[in-house]
Amino acid sequence: MPSVELRKQIISVEETWHEGGPVATIPNRRASGMIIIKNPFAGKYVEDIQPFIEDLKPFGLALATAVLDALGCDASAIEGYGKGAIIGEAGELEHGALWHPAGGYAMRALLNGTKAIVPSTKKVGGVGARLDVPITHANASYVRSHFDAMEVGCNDAPRADELAYILVMSTGPRVHSRSGGLEVADVIGEDGQK
Repeated sequence: MPSVELRKQIISVEETWHEGGPVATIPNRRASGMIIIKNPFAGKYVEDIQPFIEDLKPFGLALATAVLDALGCDASAIEGYGKGAIIGEAGELEHGALWHPAGGYAMRALLNGTKAIVPSTKKVGGVGARLDVPITHANASYVRSHFDAMEVGCNDAPRADELAYILVMSTGPRVHSRSGGLEVADVIGEDGQK
């Protein structure tokens, strides 16, 4: 089983006070964390890649913890989340899919067993590629006020033989949400949908 070779970690925090409308009393806060690692499968086809998930799990938990720490709040304050991967050019899309259990499950465990699926996206891209990581409510995917995305990237990654794995968390809805739909106060939270 290959070991994980970490090159760098990037943590970014955004606070949005307004989008041209009234200034919010409480800003929408969101943070992203990205790790850049060597892709042990780059440049070749490997049939059995699933064992690498176990190697990635500690990195998923460490990155989720770093994102939560950057937001400076308790896990109960996290209302939205998402994950993603950018695969360097010598890799394949499936290498990004290994982050689903390693990153997504780690984030859900850290956030006290949230109910909603962690939305995800991934792509193969070159150095400097950016990814719009989707964000939805952590306990009810249909809460429209929390449909969002955070653009994440790194100026020198991923290199052809690297993987960029990403986690995103937010503390609330879009700052001027007014598009209707299921409201947070009406969330039942039993099935992760509503």
